[in-house]
Amino acid sequence: MHKTTTYFLIGLISLFLVACGTKDNKADDKTANKEGDKKGAKATLVTVTKVSNQAVETTEVAIGSLEGLINPTVAAEVAARVIKFHVVTGEQVKQGQLIATLDATDFGMQRNEQQAEIARIQALIDNQAKTVARSQALVNKNFISQTAVDNDISQQKVLQQQLEGAKARAGSINHDSSKTKVIAPVSGVVEKRLVSVGEFVRVGDPIMQIVSKQKLRAHLPFPEQIAAQFKAGLKVRLTTPTSDKAVETTIHELKPMVTEGSRSIDIIADIPEGAPGWQPGASVTGTVVLGEQSAAMMIPEQSLILRPAGEVVYVVRDNVAYQAVVKTGLRQNGLIEILEGLQENDVVVVDGAGFLTDKTPVNVSNKH
Repeated sequence: MHKTTTYFLIGLISLFLVACGTKDNKADDKTANKEGDKKGAKATLVTVTKVSNQAVETTEVAIGSLEGLINPTVAAEVAARVIKFHVVTGEQVKQGQLIATLDATDFGMQRNEQQAEIARIQALIDNQAKTVARSQALVNKNFISQTAVDNDISQQKVLQQQLEGAKARAGSINHDSSKTKVIAPVSGVVEKRLVSVGEFVRVGDPIMQIVSKQKLRAHLPFPEQIAAQFKAGLKVRLTTPTSDKAVETTIHELKPMVTEGSRSIDIIADIPEGAPGWQPGASVTGTVVLGEQSAAMMIPEQSLILRPAGEVVYVVRDNVAYQAVVKTGLRQNGLIEILEGLQENDVVVVDGAGFLTDKTPVNVSNKH
């Protein structure tokens, strides 16, 4: 019995020692693995770019609209009935092109009547000329007095004046008759027809509206808070969805009053003639250049990361990324101006910056 107890105790002690040895070995293995991970940490793949000074513009951008300065509404110049349209809505027309015809029947009858009146007066003048000649012959023979001849000559002059008046009225009738041919006053596109065939129009009644692209003007609304920064003559770059060609012009004028509803100022810029695709009424994006800096440190937007310390950029030295807190300025065309925190020729991370912390090993794949 005594020997059995002894063997049992020896077995328990042996099992305890084996268990302790196994636990210690596992702890040693974990410690070794952690140290190995630290020594062999995988570097983060990034792209970089070098900070350099470059010229940058101070700009303000607004979206406005295009106004056509020449959009005439063609009106009737004589009272007549519309008998034909020669163009349709949306058709391109040229200056001087026939666009509609009015009924000229009444003017034809007036012209015939006036021609008859002219012939009648001309006949009276011819007869009066003979009378003057006979009277002058009688005066020469002392049969009548000179007063009678003077009266006949005066009557002849009256008839001459009547003839001139009749011819003038005939010219007026011909002129009015020509207005039955409605001509396009400018080149452009037919926006809409305002009357129908067969409709009677009076003098001044609108017939057709034409939209011209010859002279366009951009209206750009900017907040009243920055109104003092604008002045006539500043450079403006304009783009519109209807054309793939941008134009560059200058501020023509500033409206003196602030728009009541939007509390904005209206900046006006004229579009150079001949810009292809620019349409009246279309939207326009205007970039006003307020000033230029000859040298500013600019980096890509994706290099700037927001951290608890503020806005930071990661500077690469010897394949290690170091965190640099920066102060930013202008943002333009995907670039950000750095006012403080970087030096010229610093190499900063572009792609992959969001995965970094201070002193992270990096592997530079290529320069951005």
